[in-house]
Amino acid sequence: MEHIENDDQFQGLKVNKGISEQPTVNPYLNNFKRFKRKTYTVSEYVEGIRKGDISILGQAVTLIESSKQEHQSIAQEVIEKCLPYTGDSVRVGITGVPGAGKSTSIDAFGMHILKGNNKLAVLAIDPSSEMTKGSILGDKTRMERLSIEKNAFIRPSPSAGSLGGVARKTRETIILCEAAGFNRIIVETVGVGQSETAVHSMVDFFLLIQLAGTGDELQGIKRGIMEMADGIVINKADGNNIEKARLAQSHFQNALHLFPLPDSGWAPKVLTYSGYYEIGIEEVWNMIDEYIGFVKQNGYFDHRRNDQARFWMYETINERLKNDFYNNPAVQAELKICEQQVLSSQITPFSAANKALNTFTKHR
Repeated sequence: MEHIENDDQFQGLKVNKGISEQPTVNPYLNNFKRFKRKTYTVSEYVEGIRKGDISILGQAVTLIESSKQEHQSIAQEVIEKCLPYTGDSVRVGITGVPGAGKSTSIDAFGMHILKGNNKLAVLAIDPSSEMTKGSILGDKTRMERLSIEKNAFIRPSPSAGSLGGVARKTRETIILCEAAGFNRIIVETVGVGQSETAVHSMVDFFLLIQLAGTGDELQGIKRGIMEMADGIVINKADGNNIEKARLAQSHFQNALHLFPLPDSGWAPKVLTYSGYYEIGIEEVWNMIDEYIGFVKQNGYFDHRRNDQARFWMYETINERLKNDFYNNPAVQAELKICEQQVLSSQITPFSAANKALNTFTKHR
């Protein structure tokens, strides 16, 4: 292609010819074999998990999170074979308002836990975008020290809008982690919301992290969440914030006195600490150890675990029924008709629901 800029009238200006368009695909790409992840049998998964193989454990968790039916079948077999090797752990749920420093605190808690020759698994539920359903999964970047520890397993999972981020799959992941020898399990929630109910139903100790100096310390904290908490800790109690943290501690402790004593018989405590400067970390974990000893002695520990197992049995039934209902072809066709009838005010939403349910009963 000739350039007009090279004409004699444009003295002193010269534009060289360009090169032809190059292919966008690397010509050497075909010389490399595409990497394919090795697949394992159920026995190999179980054997690898029992040996503490982090790679196999990670792949097994991926099977649990998969929506494919063939993956779910393998995952359930693996879980059942791992069940006899589970239960010997302390499960701690951690929640708090966004920005309370949950991930930084878990990093500090984790390093303290590992000093006692323990193995720690952190199941961090990452918020998913309601629009794109995408998730950053950045918890490993916020737990810098734990992420490189050989006795720590960090598994960030997208919430995908499922019960605020915690569902049956997290519970099943706990089982695999325990079978792999992790005797300390931490489940981090998305934040204050309905996910707390799900987390509370799968942990032994429920910890609420709060901040001081944000105005009324009790503002915006639901009574239900405070009643579920086995312990409340005020983070960022350092520097000029120490007095504010102590004042918040007093406010929360007074508020807890207004609630009836929990079924465990344990009176929840309120402590202050600094996750960033690691001040008071040992005291927080001593409180958790004290609680575990207390409920094991009075029998509430086993009672709570049995209640949790019962809860998840019914949750699984509800989830299965819901999936079967919406995936039924006859129901899908009926729902489209019912929806149009509701929108055109021909029938009420309640009558439409009954029609769809009756269709499911006939065609299941």
